[in-house]
Amino acid sequence: MVFAKTSKSAGRLSEEVRQRNIQKEYLVVCDGKFQEKSGVLENYLLKNERKNMSFVVPAGTKNAKLAKLEYEVLKYNEEIDLSVVKVLLHTGRHHQIRVQFSNISHSIYGDQKYGTRGRRKTNCTLGL
Repeated sequence: MVFAKTSKSAGRLSEEVRQRNIQKEYLVVCDGKFQEKSGVLENYLLKNERKNMSFVVPAGTKNAKLAKLEYEVLKYNEEIDLSVVKVLLHTGRHHQIRVQFSNISHSIYGDQKYGTRGRRKTNCTLGL
């Protein structure tokens, strides 16, 4: 997490983000056990403005954009069937992490839009 204390530093920080000088990493909790400890996901995503959702589509689909990320599974908890995953984005597409992980049947825990709604107990502790 990065914060700017002044408007001048906010402007400089925004410029660094625009020039992709800042590397963004995310930690996500996903459903299930991954087959591979790490990997790269590359898909073409198409945004549906009306539904405010993105979808994985075949390459060559009109208006689809390439989405690429790397992931590394840090921990898996067999008892609750959840994985902690570190994600490094190469592109920044609309709902990219949510869509790409849902597409490989590892939706983000608690994701009501792209996930498996109501499958887990709401009071379960992650224990990860």
